[in-house]
Amino acid sequence: MSPGGGFLTERGRVLEEEFFYKENQRLLKQLRQMKKMEESKEALAETSGISDDAILQSLLELHIDAQTLAALALVPLIEVAWADGYLDEKEKQAVLEAAHASGFEKGQVAYEVLESWLTQQPKPKLLETWVEYIRELRGQLSEEEHKSLKASLLGRARSVAEASGGYLGLGFKVSKTEAAVLKTLDEAFG
Repeated sequence: MSPGGGFLTERGRVLEEEFFYKENQRLLKQLRQMKKMEESKEALAETSGISDDAILQSLLELHIDAQTLAALALVPLIEVAWADGYLDEKEKQAVLEAAHASGFEKGQVAYEVLESWLTQQPKPKLLETWVEYIRELRGQLSEEEHKSLKASLLGRARSVAEASGGYLGLGFKVSKTEAAVLKTLDEAFG
């Protein structure tokens, strides 16, 4: 073996180690990002009630976090509940039940916002902003994802609308003003 051979072998090993160190660091960073994404996906699933992995992934890729999705999920409930200008106890209970079923708990910021909306009707700008957001989001989701999100959000809103409907269970379950809000919500999805 020539004197330079040992040096080259040693340098080659150092080069390999450096390469694999950098590669391991890159893989470790990728693993951390994947773990963070999975945690974010779990938070989105908890917040939204959506279990479809593809939809959750699409929402993450659109930089929609759990708090944004919380607002997205709560606005239809609140708007339907306040449609006639006041909130009765059955509607309030239906909103809280839907929020709880979606993973909202006391102590969370989104829950506190919800409670404030249950005591004071939000300004019309809230619904306008929600409609604009949904229209923009519509073009970013696949047809299946779009349908699933629509069904999830509008289904909960309809439950709130039906909560206090009719006198002694008779008559229309959804008032005209609630139906108008449901129509606005539905039209936002196109």
